[in-house]
Amino acid sequence: MERQKKFPSLIGLNIEGFYFYPKIHESVFIATTASVIGNVEIGQLSSVWYGVVIRGDVNWIKIGMGTNIQDNSVIHAETASFPTYIGDFVTVGHKATIHGCIIKDFSLIGIGAVVMNGAEIGPFSIVGAGAVVTENTKIPPGTLAIGVPAKVKRDLTEKEIESLKMSAQRYIELAKIHSESLNFIYYGEKYRGDR
Repeated sequence: MERQKKFPSLIGLNIEGFYFYPKIHESVFIATTASVIGNVEIGQLSSVWYGVVIRGDVNWIKIGMGTNIQDNSVIHAETASFPTYIGDFVTVGHKATIHGCIIKDFSLIGIGAVVMNGAEIGPFSIVGAGAVVTENTKIPPGTLAIGVPAKVKRDLTEKEIESLKMSAQRYIELAKIHSESLNFIYYGEKYRGDR
């Protein structure tokens, strides 16, 4: 209950007689204006930034460790056929929409990109800014996909693959700074965001 006081944006739902409440590792940073709703699991050292909505109401959503979901992104799932799985050390750029798909480890989803039901993004891949990965599209490991609809443009370079690792690590460090320095206000009580 103490965690709910610090993070009132964690919302449980009674769905068809089952009560689903987010399962969030204690090391996760959740910005004060983010909403995490229903059947959602988030692994250690991940971060959920300002204005993000993660809505696990019609199916489950699982986010691995060290993953960052950047500002104003929306993550949802689709009925029984399309839960959403986001792996470890994934970077989801600002205003991305992730819906009923699989995104594997160390991938990057660019700013404003959309990944639709049944799509699968291979590990160490980049979906470019503004790209739309249509339903049931498979993006192979280690590739760059761009455009509307998204198509594989080329293989990633070794330098680009290393940058994917660094991107995730940068956000782990940035989340620590925000977590330690932000003041949270809840019902008139002001306290530091230590956990």
